[in-house]
Amino acid sequence: MSGSTIVYKTAEEIEYIRNSSLLVGKTLAEVARNLKPGVSTSSLDAIAEKFIRDHGAVPSFKGYHGFKHTLCISVNEEIVHGMPGARLINDGDVVSIDCGVFMNGFHGDSAYTFPVGDVNEDVMRLLRVTKTSLMKGIEQAKIGNRIGDISAAIQTYAETNGYGVVRELVGHGIGRQLHEKPEVANYGKRGSGPQLKAGMTIAIEPMINMGTRSILQLKDGWTIITGDKKPAAHYEHTIAIKEGEAELLSTFSFIELAIEENSYIKEKIETIV
Repeated sequence: MSGSTIVYKTAEEIEYIRNSSLLVGKTLAEVARNLKPGVSTSSLDAIAEKFIRDHGAVPSFKGYHGFKHTLCISVNEEIVHGMPGARLINDGDVVSIDCGVFMNGFHGDSAYTFPVGDVNEDVMRLLRVTKTSLMKGIEQAKIGNRIGDISAAIQTYAETNGYGVVRELVGHGIGRQLHEKPEVANYGKRGSGPQLKAGMTIAIEPMINMGTRSILQLKDGWTIITGDKKPAAHYEHTIAIKEGEAELLSTFSFIELAIEENSYIKEKIETIV
């Protein structure tokens, strides 16, 4: 994480983060329109990079600590940080895509997991629970609460449904730097951690495994997979803390419209209550 202190944002700065985050959503939607069996992960990455640059922005991830791609594309047992390449998407895959955009001096960050073709209902349930756990965490993102309230809400919901919660990887503050303080774990104790205050901007991103919470890193130095090779899911929103409920700066609405247009993505949009 860059820096040791939390950076609070002005209303103007939050708007810049919102604009970057909205472009992330539009980019993920553009990728979703092209997501189908037989497409390579490198071609999806190229589509995303062109779309971002055509809109006057640059990919946040490309060049970050030596990462060479615009997207992290993680398939099936890959949790996060999957590297685009020659791999072809197959019918039945679940594909987690994480994207960051840097525009006008500020970053936006969001992720979504797509079911492609005939995906097992057990895996679809994992996706729905993970997506809902994100919203459960966001519900706790209120002034006066603490980071641990977000973390505990995610953990409780995911573990109650029988899934493993990744502990080694976390959400984060976001702004002029892609990764700022505070860290936002997906497990924790209510009432613990930094207090949430107006002007904080954070990326909340549950990473939930169908089986064990244990992880492994592949030899490429980036890709993180589940310890038991069972599927994982990953969803992420960038939000701002303000009076009342947290404000979503990113959106899934563009993605959901693209999903409706793509017959290869078999998803019911609603989450589990």
